[in-house]
Amino acid sequence: MNQQDIEKAAQMILAAREVVVFTGAGVSTESGIPDFRSPDGIWSRYDPEDFTIQRFIASKEARKRNWRLREELIAANYQPNPAHIAIADLERMGKLRCVITQNIDGLHQAAGNSPDRVIEIHGTIKFAKCLECDKRFPITDVLQRIKNGDEDPHCEVCGGLLKAATISFGEAMPQKEMYEAEKASRECDLFIVIGSSLVVYPAAQLPIIAKRSGAKLIIVNFTPTDQDSMADLVLHGKAGEVMSAILEKVREKVS
Repeated sequence: MNQQDIEKAAQMILAAREVVVFTGAGVSTESGIPDFRSPDGIWSRYDPEDFTIQRFIASKEARKRNWRLREELIAANYQPNPAHIAIADLERMGKLRCVITQNIDGLHQAAGNSPDRVIEIHGTIKFAKCLECDKRFPITDVLQRIKNGDEDPHCEVCGGLLKAATISFGEAMPQKEMYEAEKASRECDLFIVIGSSLVVYPAAQLPIIAKRSGAKLIIVNFTPTDQDSMADLVLHGKAGEVMSAILEKVREKVS
């Protein structure tokens, strides 16, 4: 971790009028949440095909496997890590417009970010939704129904299928959240990518939108990304360590 880069990142944050943070799986994994694509990740234990919207709708057995994964993730009770805390600190300092996250775990809110400043473009594991009437239920309530013997829970309002309120393969991105994310990306003057390899589109288009709209771009990721060449600053390292160091430097300069 280059101290000159930490200093430069802190200066860029202090100079910014409006910061947008974009987070990916590299932030969640530091809380112990397994990623999907690594050799020991979630897809080593589950078939990705079961997580397409088409398979979910067509197969009760696929739905049961979906709920099994949701139960596994909820039961683990993952907690925010230093990267989440640093991002919440940006809000407390009055610098943060919003967090755009690919993660579904709700840890930004748990760390202290205001829910109305967190844009969850891939949905949230905290709720289940009805595929017919779109009503939402706390996912813990639905998982309790499953524990009580309801293997294939349906909506208590209209009878439609329930699924976790996350975006499945083949499912359309949420229009409202994507509109808000693109608008924030166009209007910010500093866009910080944290813990994303920037390979999943359309989400990975957001840093490009920000850069083309005149924003400075910082990328914090453990490994290089395809967008490093257009960034104003790239810091390779663990998200928690890098962001904690940057925020410590920011606090030094404002104290």
